Amino acid sequence: MRSLYVRIYVTVVAVLALFAVGSGWLLQRQLDEQRVLAESAVRERIEAWGELLQRSLPAADAPAAEQEAALRDWSLRMRLPMALDDAKGQRIAASESFLRRSAVAPDFQARLRAVPFDDGRMLWVPRMGKVRLGAQPRAPGLAPPWLGGPRGWPDGIGVVALLVVLFFAVALGAWPVVRRLTRRLESLKQGVEAFGAGALHQRVAEDGRDEVAAVGASFNRAAGRIEALLRSHQSLLANASHELRSPLARLKMAVAMLEDAAPAQRAALRQEIDTNIGELDALVEEVLLASRLDASTPMDLQQPVALLAVAAEEAARTGAVVEGQDLQVRGDERLLRRAVRNLLENAQRYGGAEVQVHVQARPGQVELQVCDRGPGVPEAQRERIFEPFFRLPGHAEREGGVGLGLSLVRQIAQRHGGQVHCQPREGGGSCFVLSLPDVGPQAR
Repeated sequence: MRSLYVRIYVTVVAVLALFAVGSGWLLQRQLDEQRVLAESAVRERIEAWGELLQRSLPAADAPAAEQEAALRDWSLRMRLPMALDDAKGQRIAASESFLRRSAVAPDFQARLRAVPFDDGRMLWVPRMGKVRLGAQPRAPGLAPPWLGGPRGWPDGIGVVALLVVLFFAVALGAWPVVRRLTRRLESLKQGVEAFGAGALHQRVAEDGRDEVAAVGASFNRAAGRIEALLRSHQSLLANASHELRSPLARLKMAVAMLEDAAPAQRAALRQEIDTNIGELDALVEEVLLASRLDASTPMDLQQPVALLAVAAEEAARTGAVVEGQDLQVRGDERLLRRAVRNLLENAQRYGGAEVQVHVQARPGQVELQVCDRGPGVPEAQRERIFEPFFRLPGHAEREGGVGLGLSLVRQIAQRHGGQVHCQPREGGGSCFVLSLPDVGPQAR
């Protein structure tokens, strides 16, 4: 039995069956005990009636008409069919209700109880162990009549029939509930299999508020992250492959020309070869770092980093001016240093020599601004410049670069719980603002 819904349903039905059997056994046992008590009470009552009638009816030697009149009178008073036989078994008298029932029910005689008198006479009354006399009260402790079966059925059969009906009713009612639950699990299974087969857009339903819906929501979130990661890697690989072609083509041409070149040209060709190799090395390094950041590799991002000191060290390489507050952030110093370096190199490459760095505190965060006096970035492209391998038209030919610097800055900022954006600088140029969570002033 492999299907989950079959196992769940069989388990529910089995537990229900055990409950029904146990309940039926306990109920039947109690009914048997109550029946014994009821029959004992009825027997005692009939014996008491017998003693009362024996004292109240005329003596055995009284005329038969007198005995018959007295018997019928007591039958009406007690609302009980009666018949009286003499010591030889001859019928002396019978009440009208006794005669009427004898004529209607052929088995009425078999359901009579004999009450002997001391003088040898015999009084016949119906058995009342099952309390079937219409106006007679039910014996104390007896189960209600609806637990009994149709006329002629033992009481136990009625109880069993009722339990069987309840069993099938609950079993039928449990089926749609169990099936609905397992159908959602089957849908989740199919969605996972489709996603695993390559359908990255596959998602599952999140209807409901139970654990199955929570699992579906978790799967959808994980699938979304995986799809974004794979799409990013695919785009990164495609763009990197494209970007590798230019330096490789130039390198191949320079190597081919080097052997036949004149001595005066060889120095220029070697310089071209070194430049292309450096460009390839930078591209591979940035692609690897971007892939590492995309893969969410565990990193220690709790080290205290003095952002102003890092900015000052990196600015010394490019001649940028640094000012601001001595503030700390938490993160990976190597990654944050790389982000600051990329911003400074980008400003120097596209914005000219006048580059300023400013570190300041904002509510709940620390801002590092790298501002230049370049041509600026059009408003429509201020977000696109952070995409991998995107460069403004014409800049790639004039300024070079691989187009991953600002993309890495955004990835590093996001891994540290921050963000980066570009805004116009007053008086011309651009400001790139790196925002990171604040951990307070540096301890001195």
